[in-house]
Amino acid sequence: MTRPLPDKVLEKASEHFEAVMRPSTTPLSDEELTGALMDFDAVLPTLGDLFSADVFDAVGGHCRAQILANFGVGYNHIDVHAARAVRVEVTNTPGAVTDATADIALTLMLMASRRAGEGERLVRSGDWEGWHPTQMLGQHVTGKTLGVVGMGRIGKAIAKRAHHGFDMDVVFFNRSTVEDAGVPARQLETLEGVAKTADFVVVSVPGGADTHHLIDAKMFSAMKATGVFVNISRGDVVDEKALVSALKKGKIASAGLDVYENEPEVPQALMGMENVVLLPHLGTAALEVREQMGLMAVDNLIAFFEGKAPPNAV
Repeated sequence: MTRPLPDKVLEKASEHFEAVMRPSTTPLSDEELTGALMDFDAVLPTLGDLFSADVFDAVGGHCRAQILANFGVGYNHIDVHAARAVRVEVTNTPGAVTDATADIALTLMLMASRRAGEGERLVRSGDWEGWHPTQMLGQHVTGKTLGVVGMGRIGKAIAKRAHHGFDMDVVFFNRSTVEDAGVPARQLETLEGVAKTADFVVVSVPGGADTHHLIDAKMFSAMKATGVFVNISRGDVVDEKALVSALKKGKIASAGLDVYENEPEVPQALMGMENVVLLPHLGTAALEVREQMGLMAVDNLIAFFEGKAPPNAV
């Protein structure tokens, strides 16, 4: 287990395996990556543990690991093709993260549009002079149009909250046709179509080569000047330089980010902007959710070593 996980997860893993939990909270180093594959029958990795093709090549015929049971729904840090080439199974934990991540998307929408982060900083600074009619005027959320990029489990959960909770109209872009978005919603043919139509654009696509810099300068140029941009997917889905430029030039009004292109590094330009809300990748940061994710990963391991198909093979 490459990172400290909740007690319940370690307890269940220890009931079935000789479980070793690495104490560090940082991603595995190159040496640790190869060591994990060579020294353990199974590895429970997570975001940042870069099991690339080079790592599998470095191990060569000495790969002892039979399965990588990823802690998290996103697995773009694992080269699945390279893993399968050396007969290493890969699983993930979908479903467990859906509601928590959707909740963070709504949090960012509200914070960015109502200037909540800026307001909290004002109060803490001691400079707040009291209420007045034109103080820190933001944008209304209720009744606006939401544009979702990626209408999978999380995208649908965001749309549900926005439609039923805030009476928002929903448009979306998805690479494949979505027959049922769960709420009244229109699938548009292009990203730019969503950008032009929506007051809020939320990105909820998986990471990986197919979505790298999916959101670029062209997308931001198509958005409304009053538009609010939110990313809760993966940081490299967004061209951060293009986002910074769009914010500086007033092409969009504000942004709410939970993920970054080179985590944990955050561009100084973004940190210096009052109209940007920055969260430290809190998408699934609820104890119940992290427990459920870990237990799901352990269930994948148990099934695999019992000779059954893991419930969540990727």
